[in-house]
Amino acid sequence: MKRKPEQVRLQNLELLIAEAGSAAKLARVAGTNSSYLSQVRNQMPTKKGTPRGVGDDLAEKLEHGMGKPLGWMDEAHDDPSQQPAESPEPNADEGPDIRSLRPLISWVQAGEWTEISEGFVPPYGVELLPCPVTCSPESFVLRVRGSSMEPKFHEGDLIFVDPYVAAVHGRYVVVRLDDSNEATFKQLIVEGNRQYLKALNPDWPNRIIELNAAATIVGVVVFKGEVV
Repeated sequence: MKRKPEQVRLQNLELLIAEAGSAAKLARVAGTNSSYLSQVRNQMPTKKGTPRGVGDDLAEKLEHGMGKPLGWMDEAHDDPSQQPAESPEPNADEGPDIRSLRPLISWVQAGEWTEISEGFVPPYGVELLPCPVTCSPESFVLRVRGSSMEPKFHEGDLIFVDPYVAAVHGRYVVVRLDDSNEATFKQLIVEGNRQYLKALNPDWPNRIIELNAAATIVGVVVFKGEVV
């Protein structure tokens, strides 16, 4: 069966990413956006509903950036990773399977997520991050701000939030306060019929506040990515 050019280009994109070392490195040498490469790799829909692909302009940038001849993206190439080779002694266990790509959004968007999540299509430039655990399609990613949740969560850490996970005692939750246009992130404490939000930092003022009808739990943290 004759292979379609778009399938060949997508396969060659993966070869270039492996050769460059990462999608971010490939984006830099090609003069493009790593978030856009992620959208192309996952064939995220355009505004017209068609899957994103490797267009002629992007193909030429990739070829030029990686020193490939013109037209290289349209030819099938062997994957060097499939060739037998001696492997060094591993010093780390196999990592988790990547389940899906979720958008990195702002805390303001998080506060409105219950209204905007349905049918949400990440616009160009939105960073999509791979979630290593099973999560719903409505899950999203936030970057931790401040020190209220130290020492477990630090400034810049990434938290993956799932709106469909049950918010039970002890879980870390993202909550929208109705008198604010932003969400907040705390540990949920349940005592009888009452719920509280707790900051982990022992030096944080007003560490515990009661969760009342003026607040809505937006989602539960299912995974944390630390900044190293």
